[in-house]
Amino acid sequence: MRWKRTIQLLDVHCEGEIGKVAIGGVPNIPGNSIAEQLNWLNTDPKGQELRRFLVLEPRGAPIGSVNLLLPPKHPDADAGFVILQPDQAHASSGSNSICVTTALLESGIVEMQEPETTVVLDTAAGLVKAVAFCRDGRCERVKLTMVPSFVHELDVGIDTEEWGRITVDLCYGGIFYALVDVSQIGTTIEKGNARRLVEAGMVLKDLINRTIPVVHPEIPAISGVAYVMFRDVDPDGAIRTCTTMWPGRVDRSPCGTGNSANLATLHARGKVKPGDTLLSRSIIGSEFEVGLAGLTEVAGKPAIIPTISGRGFTFGLHQVALDPFDPLAGGFALTDVWGPSAGGID
Repeated sequence: MRWKRTIQLLDVHCEGEIGKVAIGGVPNIPGNSIAEQLNWLNTDPKGQELRRFLVLEPRGAPIGSVNLLLPPKHPDADAGFVILQPDQAHASSGSNSICVTTALLESGIVEMQEPETTVVLDTAAGLVKAVAFCRDGRCERVKLTMVPSFVHELDVGIDTEEWGRITVDLCYGGIFYALVDVSQIGTTIEKGNARRLVEAGMVLKDLINRTIPVVHPEIPAISGVAYVMFRDVDPDGAIRTCTTMWPGRVDRSPCGTGNSANLATLHARGKVKPGDTLLSRSIIGSEFEVGLAGLTEVAGKPAIIPTISGRGFTFGLHQVALDPFDPLAGGFALTDVWGPSAGGID
């Protein structure tokens, strides 16, 4: 073969959300920390080229993420990783942390111990502790202790053309979220409303990022609202969520970082306390158990320590390659399958 580059991917999904894990062929990523490596991937042309190679067409697809497995920078960590998505590289993700943990254990990169294996993941947002519940050689469930989450601002008023004035909560759960009660945009979180939710989410994300800057007080590489997550409450009390992602899709899982951010709002409003657990349900009906493990501070701000519990499943193994003569090496995204927010070829 005359391939210029090859990367091996283990196919994994967490509660329906695809999070492929690059387990072989990952090039050296410059940086003395995972946060510095995240910044390089987002700012250096070679970093952007690698992301586009893995996540855009014709080698990638609109749905899911690719997790770059990296040597850990922190001495207490077993592995590091950065999440690649069509818009940029991201610092943290609950579903992807579960996918990475499942991949590490079921591939043998980290030795599996039954009935429990603890894996510490080094992310740009900090260390994530994963406790995997294992039986008969497989990872049955993963419980994550996420990075501290906090409220940036509650009940922020936003003037929109389509829905008038709405309020959003701006919160951090490993990345920044705008959390919106879905009733404000006149719809519900159902499979049939996915396109409408995505289009609303893209409009709101653009509006918020143009008018309200947010930067992590201790990690400047993490800035801007990454996602808009719509929320509701099901009749049984479960939190119904729908996180919308560029360039036009919804998270199939209940969303770990989004639920971490939302848990911070619930605590700030006095609706949960340490030791409480909640059920969160995605647009396709898959579920996470969300817990409030404790309280802390981030740069003087009150913060919480959330836990997220869910399942990951491996479903394939393949190799992605680049022909040096391929004129589409830079990748592309079209509105026919990526949605109107792709804006043509990316």
